Amino acid sequence: MSDREMEAKLLELDRLLNDPEVQMDPHRVWSLLQEISGAHKRPAPRAA
Repeated sequence: MSDREMEAKLLELDRLLNDPEVQMDPHRVWSLLQEISGAHKRPAPRAA
């Protein structure tokens, strides 16, 4: 996931959790959290 995609997901998550005018969608919140947490699980570089 690119930095731009990560930033967009974080902004959407922030909006869902903190904007009183946006209806809470728990399924979308959990989906975003899963995508964000999976983005940090990159394989370790292999030694040459």
